[in-house]
Amino acid sequence: MKATSTLVGLLALSLLLGACSEPKEVQSGTSPDEHSDEHAEATSEERGPNNGRLLRDDNFQLELAIFETGVPPEYRAWASSDGNPIEASAVDLRVRLTRLGGEDEISFSPQGEFLRGDSVIYEPHSFSVNVTARYNGQTHTWEYDSFEGRTMIESAVRDALGIVTEIAGPAVIEESIPVYGRITPNTERISHVSARFEGRIESVSGSIGARVSVGDRLAQIESNQSLTPYTITAPISGVITERHAGPGEQTAGRELFTIVDTSSVWADLAVFPADFARISIGTPVQISTALAEEPLQGTIAMFLPATDTNQAMTARVVLDNPDGRLLPNTWVSAQIKVAEYAVPLAVRREGLQSFRDFTVVYAQFGDEYEVRMLELGRQSGDWVEVLGGLAPGTTYVTENSYILKADVEKSGASHDH
Repeated sequence: MKATSTLVGLLALSLLLGACSEPKEVQSGTSPDEHSDEHAEATSEERGPNNGRLLRDDNFQLELAIFETGVPPEYRAWASSDGNPIEASAVDLRVRLTRLGGEDEISFSPQGEFLRGDSVIYEPHSFSVNVTARYNGQTHTWEYDSFEGRTMIESAVRDALGIVTEIAGPAVIEESIPVYGRITPNTERISHVSARFEGRIESVSGSIGARVSVGDRLAQIESNQSLTPYTITAPISGVITERHAGPGEQTAGRELFTIVDTSSVWADLAVFPADFARISIGTPVQISTALAEEPLQGTIAMFLPATDTNQAMTARVVLDNPDGRLLPNTWVSAQIKVAEYAVPLAVRREGLQSFRDFTVVYAQFGDEYEVRMLELGRQSGDWVEVLGGLAPGTTYVTENSYILKADVEKSGASHDH
């Protein structure tokens, strides 16, 4: 039954995306995971000898290509008439790129046998192209779309698929040291209970594992000296972890009960020598354990005066444990926060996806979504600093961005050269 439900859900997702995604015309020659011109022969567009797009108008033709061998991506163009090359200086060429969110105007100047654009064609190479070439008193124009990493999802479908967006802006990046350790009893909250006067144990009320409160009866003792019975009560609230008392036995000067107050425990964390100088008393710590749904917050309370055999120093964190869920000897992982940085631009880690050789987010423009190739900096648990590739204030997808990635890959992203 579960498999059937999953299949139905996948079919519904496919139908929803198919209904709202624009058809993608492959304008040039690469598959989504290739960044070369090797696939150009398989496209419907005519290519020139320099593997650029060949644009024709009567006997005038222009080959326009994105060149990026040894230089940042730039447009280069070669003109000809009746199949004969035209001097580059004889052609006045302008290209306008209309992107989601803006336009680029590109002018060209002669460079040997070709015309060279004056602007870097930044990623993604996804735009509508308007070309104007003037030669020998005539004007030639062409328009075409060259999209990659772009898809369309209507708002109703977006909501149904649970796609969530956020505006890219400043954030605080925390730098942390990952460490491991374990929960140990707080020995400052342990009571060892003995008899005040030696005597015979008449009855015992406390059992191992029993939870007791201050004043609860633990045992009844008959004093050997006065033959008068007296009661031993719990000096603290907690759990009985040891019992060395049985009815009819003599107290014999021994410890009868051990009570541990479990409302407070220690997390003993192993810190290695390379990190000693970066932490101190009071440094914030976030502790994760399978025994708690959410990470626990604390600070380093002390360092033990000796190192372990592996040269690790023990940093101790005191944790409140009112419900007793943190059990001694449980292993934990932790992040010790050693620094934080306010950065002007960051995105949520969950929104990141891969596209070709890039890490990207999907920027939203109405019902259209398009990749933005990111240059990344420092990272924390939730946030990643953005150094380039995304404008501040851009709306981008945070939750369920994999749906857009799947739709783009299904439709066939291209990369024009």
